[in-house]
Amino acid sequence: MTHNLITCPGDGKMQIVLHPGQRRAWDSAKRFVTVLAGTQGGKTTFGPIWLLQEIMKRGPGDYMIVTPTFPLLELKALPTFLNMFKEKLKLGEYVGNPVRKFTFSRRGSKRLFGKETNEDTIVFFGHASDPESLESATAKAAWLDEAGQKKFRLGSFEAILRRLSIHMGRMLITTTPYDLGWIKQKLYDPWEAAKCDHPEIDIIRFDSTENPAFPKKEFERARRDLPLWKFNMFYRALFTRPAGLIYDCFDPKRHKAPRFTIPPNWHRFLGLDFGGINTSGIFLAEHPISKILYAYREYRPYKHGGGSTKTARQHVEAILAGEPKIPYAVGGAKSEQNWREEFRAAGLPVLEPDVMDSTTTARNTSSVEVGISRVYAAISRGELVFIDDLEGILDELQAYSRKLDERGDPTDEIEDKNFYHGLDALRYVVGHNRRPMDARWEIGLPPEGQGGIMRNAPPEVFGYPGRYRNEMDPETGAIRKRPNRYGMDRLREEHIF
Repeated sequence: MTHNLITCPGDGKMQIVLHPGQRRAWDSAKRFVTVLAGTQGGKTTFGPIWLLQEIMKRGPGDYMIVTPTFPLLELKALPTFLNMFKEKLKLGEYVGNPVRKFTFSRRGSKRLFGKETNEDTIVFFGHASDPESLESATAKAAWLDEAGQKKFRLGSFEAILRRLSIHMGRMLITTTPYDLGWIKQKLYDPWEAAKCDHPEIDIIRFDSTENPAFPKKEFERARRDLPLWKFNMFYRALFTRPAGLIYDCFDPKRHKAPRFTIPPNWHRFLGLDFGGINTSGIFLAEHPISKILYAYREYRPYKHGGGSTKTARQHVEAILAGEPKIPYAVGGAKSEQNWREEFRAAGLPVLEPDVMDSTTTARNTSSVEVGISRVYAAISRGELVFIDDLEGILDELQAYSRKLDERGDPTDEIEDKNFYHGLDALRYVVGHNRRPMDARWEIGLPPEGQGGIMRNAPPEVFGYPGRYRNEMDPETGAIRKRPNRYGMDRLREEHIF
């Protein structure tokens, strides 16, 4: 629902009528214009008008329209675009295969630019679920519709920036705020910190009722019936902590720190999440006195030449580049032993995460929840701090949510859980590092002739000294014995136990 933006009177000339919110976005000369608007506020209908203005200013060349997914593109952005560019202005033709693109005709280019041009003008359509799919065009401007949705990844935004870099192209983002992720961190927060006068960023926010066609009664119904966070987010376009946010304990003021040089003698840890394309890692360094873990680096395939073409050895080389020593690495699910073996053969030993429940020897069926609870506790207690330029993991932290039921209450299911590779890596390493040290096991008596209780018990039961309880040397991959503070190694060697 929106008012009639484009009209064609009797003289055949197109007239554009903008409401006040859209007018503020139209008048903005900043390079990055973000329109945060309530539902049905006229976001998507404004996109083609803005893009037409950019094409007229910048001339022939390539342009981009990107949505979170192709189904969403075909639902709203594409029909709105074609209604203006094809039906009303008759500027060219759209094809959907093999590449979705709108190509200006000769006649359309002449009508728009006032002369025939030697260079083609093409609008490419992309989706943001896969950042690598956006690494081809060199664009003069881009419109990102509904970029606040979880499937519109930070990597996609950065890929689009690279496509715009040659021409220093402008970007329009039209969205409702869905979480506290990258749009808030990379655009809204810097704009707000600049007292709403950032040299490159402009934020245009308006309620649904800015659209004169939006019923005020519907606005008041939503105010009355919806939870406040949902009303503020979806009808007023205000950034609000949503229900179901998993790491709701994260406070940027407490849990972010400016970058500093990590001393080379600090213990280093690495969490890894394996995948053919999305192998990701998060590096932690432990303060020797406070034992606070500082997340200081992240490994993302889209920042290191893509993940789909890398061998395990290439991954390891990129991961270890610049590190003073081999970190104590943990990662992968139980079924991903082949990944761990490949990485170890390439020079990086990786331990299987400790996801054992503290009251049983069986693997906990809720191992993800156990890991989440350990990360949550570390953040809540101030034991886990993030260097403030780690945009990927910070984006994930403030978007990681549970699905809501029809009443708006969180369920046990994680929404779009396959997109959070950085948090999976974090869960592996923090869950392992912060596992309970005083856990109990029901070890029972071993079968006759197969050693005693000490030989068969997990090493945690009788307490190896030091923080780390695994027997693998993280630097060499060798199995090492740790002297037991009770002299149990000697007793074992003498077969007393």
